[in-house]
Amino acid sequence: MQIDLTSGPVTKTILRFSAPLILGNLLQQVYNIADTIIVGKFIGAGALAAVGASFTLMVFLTSVILGLCMGSGIVFSILFGAKDYNCLKNSFFVSFLFVGLVSVAINLLVVWQTKNIMLLMQIPAEILSETEQYLEVIFYGIMLTFVYNYFASLLRALGNSATPLVFLAVTAVLNIILDLVLILYFDMGVAGAAWATVISQAVSAIGLAWYSFVRIPLLKLGTNHLKFRLSILKMITGYSLLTCVQQSIMNFGILMVQGLINSFGVVVMAAFAAAVKIDALAYMPVQDFGNGFSTFIAQNFGAGRKERIREGIVSAVKTSLVFCLFISAAVYFFAQELMLVFVDARDEEIIKTGVQYLQIEGMCYFGIGWLFLFYGFYRGIGKPGISVVLTVVSLGTRVILAYALAPVPSIGLLGVWWSIPVGWFLADALGVWYYRRYRLHMS
Repeated sequence: MQIDLTSGPVTKTILRFSAPLILGNLLQQVYNIADTIIVGKFIGAGALAAVGASFTLMVFLTSVILGLCMGSGIVFSILFGAKDYNCLKNSFFVSFLFVGLVSVAINLLVVWQTKNIMLLMQIPAEILSETEQYLEVIFYGIMLTFVYNYFASLLRALGNSATPLVFLAVTAVLNIILDLVLILYFDMGVAGAAWATVISQAVSAIGLAWYSFVRIPLLKLGTNHLKFRLSILKMITGYSLLTCVQQSIMNFGILMVQGLINSFGVVVMAAFAAAVKIDALAYMPVQDFGNGFSTFIAQNFGAGRKERIREGIVSAVKTSLVFCLFISAAVYFFAQELMLVFVDARDEEIIKTGVQYLQIEGMCYFGIGWLFLFYGFYRGIGKPGISVVLTVVSLGTRVILAYALAPVPSIGLLGVWWSIPVGWFLADALGVWYYRRYRLHMS
């Protein structure tokens, strides 16, 4: 299951490593979508809006943890590529303590501030109770998110992207079954959807942690590795905090847009909740391809394989473009059919609004596809700060344009929708400029 990314055909190697990442995230999206479909079809538009708003919030909160895990994973990849196994094992211990403590702090904070968070998000009064019910349960899953993502990042850094996929496959099936049982049989409403997600997360987190300790020899640490070394912490935080900032900015921008969407009412909220699921599913493969590309770059950077890095860049850009053009056409032409998967055909206004969003985003997926490659490249060569800058440009543009254009009567929601791809393309342009400036270091 372990792949050496520093040898073998470049395109084939990246695709082999990225394929389980893509399938794994696809399965994760499946159980997110299962919530949306079952809630939208069997509970109603109000519950769909509540779950949609909660999902955006949870993505933001867990992005902090995910960013720390991804940053640690880049350090693991570089050390693994350099074959510095003693430092690698010590970095496992230090990063687990560091990221674990941050996760505990986040969990305590959001439980304490649940009501204030909902107030900040401008949740409409008619769905306030359902949103609170959902959040009170879903917050229990934050520490489980840490455990799963930590061990998934660790295994992927070592070239093993297949094992996390296996555990996610079990989780996805379990989540769908629990959704149906808790919502339809026990009539638990949105709380049932939340419990289904939390229980499923527990299975994947505990299972993956058990596998990592029992089945991976490199993770058997000696007492000399269980030391809190400041030099290792600085290296971990140097990557992790910047990657965390990048992920947080990205999802904070999305959260701010969600707040603006909420001000348009339940119909627009429900349309956005369904359309965003489709949107995320559509470009998710290139996002995971970018993460796989980042591990490829990091391992080869640690091994000093600069020519292989250049070959990987050319291959990744071409692969991403081909996929994005294909998926753009599919989403643009089948937007209505995709919305009908989530929303009852009688909710015509919800479907119309969702189709408008999807057709605008669907024309521009190559913009975000290349942006994910820039993120992965700069993380992999040890310059995560550039990824942060690109994220600030992309999300900053989105938020500023959305809030500036939404109040204009002749533009309204169209301004919100168009602000998203405009942000992608501006960040891409800046990414190219940075690459031209820093490629001298690759020679």
